Amino acid sequence: MNEATGMSLKAPMVIADLVNRFDSYSATYKSPQYNEAQVRNDFVDPFFKALGWDLTNAQSLSEANRDTTVEVALKIGHTTKFPDYAFGLGGSYKFFVETKKPSVNLADDPAPAIQLRTYGWNADLALSVLTDFEEFAVYNCRFKPQKTDDPAMGRIHYFTYKDYLDRWDEIASIFSKDAVRNGSIDKISRDIGKVRGTQRVNKVFLDEISTWRESLARNMAVRNLALSAEDLNIAVQSTIDRIIFLRICEDRDIEKYEQLKAISEGEAIYARLGDLFKHADMRYNSGLFHFTSEPDRAKPDLFTLDLHIDDKPLTCGLQVSPRLAFRMVLESSRSIFRGWRTRNVSNHPKTSSG
Repeated sequence: MNEATGMSLKAPMVIADLVNRFDSYSATYKSPQYNEAQVRNDFVDPFFKALGWDLTNAQSLSEANRDTTVEVALKIGHTTKFPDYAFGLGGSYKFFVETKKPSVNLADDPAPAIQLRTYGWNADLALSVLTDFEEFAVYNCRFKPQKTDDPAMGRIHYFTYKDYLDRWDEIASIFSKDAVRNGSIDKISRDIGKVRGTQRVNKVFLDEISTWRESLARNMAVRNLALSAEDLNIAVQSTIDRIIFLRICEDRDIEKYEQLKAISEGEAIYARLGDLFKHADMRYNSGLFHFTSEPDRAKPDLFTLDLHIDDKPLTCGLQVSPRLAFRMVLESSRSIFRGWRTRNVSNHPKTSSG
């Protein structure tokens, strides 16, 4: 519906041509030999161009500001995934589009839906699109994906190619570039936030941090009976902050990637973490890692490296989601990381003599 005129928006001629072509040769397009790259080139690209998106960056915008990115890199856990399209404005992604070949039944196959929702969930997007042109499914990405989810879980709109001409205004009112610029995705994001059962990835992550903190505190208290309540709080928070700091450094290629993951997969985790913390003490001019007395510096931490901590509560923290989730907790460790950056000590490691 055109809000200015109150009239339904008619599908462009290119959409009518795409619909007619798919209908005429559907047996060919639905054969297993017709692949994702072909459906993207033949149907999905022109579909979103008709919605006003610049898929080829004809405006010659910088990579950070172009409105469409093909196969954008997305960190999920310890792996990098590549959603087929990321659409956004001003350098901020608004929705992903994941494509499949038309021989895949998107309405009934759970795997593509879970894949798309996992992408959207980790990028903290409200919704994203799964399509093979024959089908066009819109998903609420604020439901945390589970491997056992039904393909209808989180699906808020579903169209087939035969709907495009009559229901084009519904699609364009959400996904056209003009609609997105006018806040269509933002409005849906607000509405989705009111739906029972939906969660933001940052809230879930902070819940995970809270659970981890409680588990760590209980274990430290049991395994270190002489520890005072004050020292217990200090030990728990400093351990979490140190791990988060090093995980952020891994993600920014300052530290070796997946070194924490490697530590979590072995035994005597805290002893090996202690070695990593001492190495960080040598490298970073930060109070977070300060285990030896030095002139003109605050009192060092002389007790946490000698604590006894079991492997299990540490493993939970060492395997939490990286980059896209850790940006949610940067507020709690921002001063630590920024303090190191401003001192620019990555190229000036401390000597063993201090």
